[in-house]
Amino acid sequence: MRRARRGEAGVQAGACRAGATWWGPQRLISGGRADSEVMASSAVKYLSQEEAQAVDQELFNEYQFSVDQLMELAGLSCATAIAKAYPPTSLSRIPPTVLVICGPGNNGGDGLVCARHLKLFGYQPTIYYPKRPNKPLFTALVTQCQKMDIPFLGEMPPEATLIDELYELVVDAIFGFSFKGDVREPFRSILSVLNGLTVPIASIDIPSGWDVEKGNSGGIQPDLLISLTAPKKSASQFTGRYHYLGGRFVPPALEKKYQLNLPPYPGTECVYRLQ
Repeated sequence: MRRARRGEAGVQAGACRAGATWWGPQRLISGGRADSEVMASSAVKYLSQEEAQAVDQELFNEYQFSVDQLMELAGLSCATAIAKAYPPTSLSRIPPTVLVICGPGNNGGDGLVCARHLKLFGYQPTIYYPKRPNKPLFTALVTQCQKMDIPFLGEMPPEATLIDELYELVVDAIFGFSFKGDVREPFRSILSVLNGLTVPIASIDIPSGWDVEKGNSGGIQPDLLISLTAPKKSASQFTGRYHYLGGRFVPPALEKKYQLNLPPYPGTECVYRLQ
């Protein structure tokens, strides 16, 4: 079933609107209350690849978080940010169709978790997962999605126009901040197809194919970027409409050590809109 017209997703009530800088003074609404999503008082730190890896290792080793624990929190954050940027009522299909493309590493695992939560949020995700690691964690994530009737594609739609016809949003969960080197097949061809899309792309942590620190003006240009833990330096090159911070699990001592200057998440929210 389709609604008569695709509506452009408006800014959710309480979301801070993008400005020249997002670290300006807090906005107040009637009665002097701070908005539910407010601009932070100082600039959040954008991490280098080395810093991002160091933060991750401390979370695992010093603070004893497990990979699957952080993956669940990250994937939930991604699904929440997507629901805020593109609420189901703003899209034309009922339920809205989403293609989630997962890579072979932890970024792909975040995508699998994200797809599962999107299903619970009222979307109809479909997953393309061409390189599946033979590890119990990823096998379990696939099983969870299959048990929730989330279909997996056997092959990538070969043309951007076909994806535009079938889906209203594409989630890029291919490569994360640890990726180095040249993009190989099948992901080189996948990114080539994504470059020609009309429907919006939501990238998890790093737009796939971008240099983690320098970005890539010729690569895919997502409409939504969900930075996890803290933004990476390449996020300074992001020109899309929506930039969310997710992963509300950083211990205060770790934040202080790396001078992350994370914004105050409102209430019980697991995401914060930066742009």
